[in-house]
Formats: sequence, structure tokens, C-alpha cells
Amino acid sequence: MAKNVPGPAYPTYKSPYGPKYHYQPNVAGWTSKQFAGLGFRAGAFGGVALFAVIFYASGIPRVQDDILKKIPGLRSYYERDIPASDNPF
Repeated sequence: MAKNVPGPAYPTYKSPYGPKYHYQPNVAGWTSKQFAGLGFRAGAFGGVALFAVIFYASGIPRVQDDILKKIPGLRSYYERDIPASDNPF
């Protein structure tokens, strides 16, 4: 049976050329760098999805009035100068 032997009384040698190990804080194996990357990718996909939804719904008059006409520069594109009586649609 081995006895409980304490560590050496002198400091152990650590090479300056060896790996620099340090504690990496994590939550269930996820580090803050991984969370930041995940957040960036999720934001990018969310932005593209929002653009696609607005693009596909741009023909709906309610979307035009509530969202698209409030964006500077797009108001004149979505305003109709043709009277409703002359519009076939």
C-alpha cells in the first residue's frame, strides 16, 4: 500500500517553451468565445430571414403602410399616384 507522500519541497521546473496551460471558464463545455460566435451566426441568419420575409410580403398593402413606407427613401416607391378608379387591381 502506498503512503500519502506530499509533493516536493522545491518548485518543479516549467520550460518557457512548453505549452501555457490555464483555466478556461465554461458552462457545460461552452466557452464565451463559442457563445459569441453562435450569437453572431444566429444574428446573421435572423437578419437574412427578416429581409426575406419583408421581401416576400412587400406586395401586401398593410406591410407597405406599416413598415416599408416608414423607411427613409422607400416612401415614394410605394406611394401610388393612380386613382383607385383607374387601377385594375
